[in-house]
Order: sequence, then C-alpha cells, then structure tokens
Amino acid sequence: QERNSIIGDNYRWPHVIPYVLDDSLEMNAKGLILKAFERYRLKTCIDFKPWEGEQNYISVFKGSGCWSSVGNLQGGLQQLSIGANCDRIGTIQHEFLHALGFWHEQSRSDRDDYVSIVWDRIQTGKDHNFVKHNDTTSDFLNVPYDYTSVMHYSQNAFKNGTEPTIITNIPDFTDVIGQRMDFSDYDLQKLNRLYNCTSSLSFMDTCSFELENVCGMIQSSDDNSDWLRLSQVPAGPNTDHTNMGECKDSGYFMHFNTSAGSEGSTAILESRILYPKRDFQCLQFYFYNSGHESDHLNVWVREYTAVHPNGTLRLIEEIKGSPATYWQLHHVSLNVTSKFRVVFQGVKGSGLSNGGLSIDDINLSETRCPDHVWHVRNFTHLLNTSPAGAAGKIYSPPFYSSKGYAFQVSLYVNGTTASPFNLGIYLYLISGANDDKLQWPCAWQQGTMILLDQHPDIRQRMSNQRSITTDPLKLADSSSSFFWDRPDKVGSIASFPNGTTFMRGPGSGMSAFLTHQRLRSRNFIKEDSIYILLTMEDISHLLSTQPSVSPTFEVEVPDTFCPDNPCENSGVCVVVDGAPVCRCPAGDGWWYMGEKCERQGSTRENTVIAVSSTISVFVVMLIVTITTAVCLKKKYSQGKEKRESLALEE
Repeated sequence: QERNSIIGDNYRWPHVIPYVLDDSLEMNAKGLILKAFERYRLKTCIDFKPWEGEQNYISVFKGSGCWSSVGNLQGGLQQLSIGANCDRIGTIQHEFLHALGFWHEQSRSDRDDYVSIVWDRIQTGKDHNFVKHNDTTSDFLNVPYDYTSVMHYSQNAFKNGTEPTIITNIPDFTDVIGQRMDFSDYDLQKLNRLYNCTSSLSFMDTCSFELENVCGMIQSSDDNSDWLRLSQVPAGPNTDHTNMGECKDSGYFMHFNTSAGSEGSTAILESRILYPKRDFQCLQFYFYNSGHESDHLNVWVREYTAVHPNGTLRLIEEIKGSPATYWQLHHVSLNVTSKFRVVFQGVKGSGLSNGGLSIDDINLSETRCPDHVWHVRNFTHLLNTSPAGAAGKIYSPPFYSSKGYAFQVSLYVNGTTASPFNLGIYLYLISGANDDKLQWPCAWQQGTMILLDQHPDIRQRMSNQRSITTDPLKLADSSSSFFWDRPDKVGSIASFPNGTTFMRGPGSGMSAFLTHQRLRSRNFIKEDSIYILLTMEDISHLLSTQPSVSPTFEVEVPDTFCPDNPCENSGVCVVVDGAPVCRCPAGDGWWYMGEKCERQGSTRENTVIAVSSTISVFVVMLIVTITTAVCLKKKYSQGKEKRESLALEE
C-alpha cells in the first residue's frame, strides 16, 4: 500500500480529539482554531473537544513558528505551535493534519516523479522538512500525487535566496503548489480513508438537481402547481447555476412558473427527512426571480415530534424583491432540534409575470450562517480596468455586527502598489448609530472575510478566508491613539455613493489575500460575480481558555469580567458560573492568595515546609528513579528511531 500517512495504528487519534488552547496564543489564532475545527467537522468525521483529563491530548500554544509532530505520540500532552503570522485557517488545518498522522505531500516516496528538491537553496537547519519517507514509514492511501494539497510546500518554502527550493516536473503547477485555502479533494480522500470516515459530522445535504430524482425531494399535494426541473426559461434564467451552460446535456434547476395561474397559487417542494445533531443549521441556495416583484419564496421547516408525528410547519423566512437577471445567493438560519424537512413554497403574486421563481445549488449544514454577504457583480470588468493601488479599491456597503459595531470592507481588485496582481482585503470600523452605547476601544471582535468558492457541493469548496481581531490595546502607527478606537476619534471623513458622509477608522488586513492566478483556479468568479461572506463576532470569552481540571474533570472557564472588582492587591475578578472569583497575581518568589487575594505568600516562608517534605519524599523517589531509569533506557532505545524528526514546520 502506498500512503503518505505515518504507518502504525498506535499513531492514530480517536475520532474525537481532546485539545487545550494555551493562553499564550494570540486571540485571533484562538478564534481561527475553532473555525478550523468546523471545517474538519463539515468535511470529515474528525471532531474536537476541550480536554477533560484524557490521557493524550493536543495543547495548542504560541511557539516559534507553525509546527506539529506527526501522529499521536501517546505521550500525554502533545504540543502544536501556532506562532506569530500562523493565524491562517489553512495553516491551522495543515498543522492538525500533521498531528492526525500526515507528512508533507512533497515527502512522499514517489515525489521525485513529480517535483525536484533543490537542496543547496534550502535554509540551514530546515532540510529535515524536505526529507523523503520510504514506504516502510509512510503510506499514501493509493491516492495520486496532489499538487493542490494543503500539505504541499510552495515553490519558495525555506529558500535561502531568491531561487525556488521546489521545482514541479510539470511547469503548469509551479504556482499551484503551496495553497493554504482549504483541504483539497485528495486531502479529504486520504484523511477519510485513514480514519474510516463514511460521512462527515456537520454536513446534511446538497442538491444541484442534475439527477432526475431531484435529491429525494417531493412535490406536495397541498398546493395547486408544481416545481419543474428545467435547464432554461425564456424569461430567465438562461442557464442553471451549477454549470452555467458550459456542459452539454446537463445543467438543471427547479422552476415555479408564475406567468400562469391565479394570484395566490402555490408550488411546494420538500426535502427528504433530515435528522439534526446540533440545534443550529444553515441553508444556502441560489435564487432567480424572473417573475413579478409580488411573487415570493417562503422557506418553511416541517418539524416532526412525539406530539406532532405528522409534522407541523414553521415559517422561517420570506424572500421577495424586484426581479433580476442573475442568480442571487441566500442564507437562511433554521435552528431545528427534531427531525424535519426543508420546505420551499413558491407563491404567485398579484402582478403580471413573464417568468417565475427558480432555485439551484442547495446546501444544508449544521454550521453558522454568515452575518452578511457582499455581492460584487461585473467582476471581470473590474479586474481588467482597475489600476493597482488606492485608485482601484472598492468598498462594501456598511454592515453591523451582532454587538452593534458598524464596519466596512475594502477590496484592492488589482492589489496595492507594493503588491500588484493580488486581491487585497481590509476591514474598517466606521461610525454608526450605536457608537454612543458601545465599548471603546472596540475589544476582541473577530471579523471574518471569506471569498466564496462557488462549487455546488459545500464539501468540495476551497474558499479563501482571513480573520482580523480588534485588540483594544493596539496603537495606531506613530500615534498614541488606539487603532480600534471610536471612528469619529481616530478615523477620517468618507462618503457613501449617495453622498452621505461618515467617519472611517484605519483599516487592517492583507495586501496579498489571494493571487489572481488562484482567483481563476476555482469557482470564485461565477456568472461574472464574486461573493464575500462577512461575520463579526465577539470572542472575548477566549481570553482565558486554560482549563482547570479537578479530580472529577470539571472544566472551569471564566465567562466575563465582574462589573465591580472586590479583589485586593491588583487581583482580577471574573465571573464563573454566575459568581465572582478573584485571580490573584504572582511573581518570582511571591504570590497572593485568599478569596480576595488578601494574603501574601513567598518562597522564603515555604522553605521550611518544603525542606521537611523533600527529605521524607527523597528516599522513596530515589528508589523509584533507579527503577524507572532502567526501564526507560530500554524503552527509549527502542522508540528513539521512530520519534526522530516527527516535528514538521510550516
């Protein structure tokens, strides 16, 4: 068998992996690690849970760089480093794949057939990352070599000069290797084979209507019309969304004709019965309205319970608006806890229609929907005409976070002056209606920007994602002002397209969000449109993530800071399970203790106790040490060879 995972069942983790987020981690990294776990849940059967005293677990901390050991070393606490500048979701997925047992793609035993390693261009001390593993230590699950793997290094990895360290034998893949967007299809094949995954955890359903069985959906008898499976409609759409008319004899969607029938006529399409594991779901689909603005689409759920075994309908959202000549992306949060069906109800309005309502590319998963969607149309024209730099920058509409902060995103279509031929993306706080009621500087709000890969199956998407977290203590460049302070205090005057003025704070982001080559490599641009999904969420609960495990393995996590601080001697008060608890300060040789940190202890005071305790323990420990040393010497000599070079860097 040929695989590039480490050989040996003893290196496998259980399907639910315990973890600890060390307090040394940057806040942005903590939030991104949890988002990376969601990607594993969506696409694999691997899950993660906070450590509760299990023997083996992963401790994620801020070390020097991004690195992980390969496989489960069965040694208790196993470190995984997410250091400075490692806070990219693809990088985090990469490191956890190492921990799950995978070497780098370019370390496969057959790699010389596909790439050439230029050893004299590699930085001193970094060549172990390029070592090729033979088939006695590494298998690759009978999956072809994958230039698009998230586990593959880029051509310039660890270079000591200007020349590449990895040369692809097929030149077209030179700029393909090294992507850190998401798992590739082959990455998922290998991981799911290695861990015997037959399904993923949070995925529920997908349907592009390419098959005549329309994914098991059923037409209701409680209506007076039907949804029809079509490939085009004279009034629009001219093509489906899945293939955009590029594939012959394929490309279907579901359509409700509102040009016939009377006002109030309905057509109902119901999904198969679905069984939730969580209490939240996100329904995503594309919608096309070629009818009248009074025509509308209702999204219902039919919920089945012991009290209502035949199901009861609950209206979730009504979608209406003016007809448009393009597909539009929609998200609907469901929040269902019992078995259910998703119900699409088309309703004919009072106006004259020449077309109707169409839906395509439905995805349902137990994930959170984005807060907002920025739809950028005519994007190819923007790419062809926008200059690099500020003159080619476009701004999103204003959005509000769940906490009430107003924000905006900018996109450098052709990159900044210093970094052309890239998409650059930046996040800004802007003045809003709630500013007088909000906390300033803005503290620990994580803004996430996702350029959507519009592949019809959510499991096969490789969307590009970056996050920015508002550190309230971050200072503006060459200034004593706080970067994330109130926009009318640290910002500058800006205006919306309608002429309304507002204040825009400084922006934070990345000039090389995505290269233009990668932009064209996936379904980022579809129907000449891109979608940027936006969420800003409060992650202040991650300030302290270190678990305090008692003998019964209860994990204590502080909720919030106390409104009034009863702690003495600079102690910090947090609310735990509704009650105030003091966290007492400590230093070299001293500490405070007591309910209010009122008593001071020191190394000197404890010396007498420590010495007497040490003498009584010494004799016992001497015997144990001698015995252990003999055993460990034998065990170490056997295990040393296996453990060498298991920690790999990014």
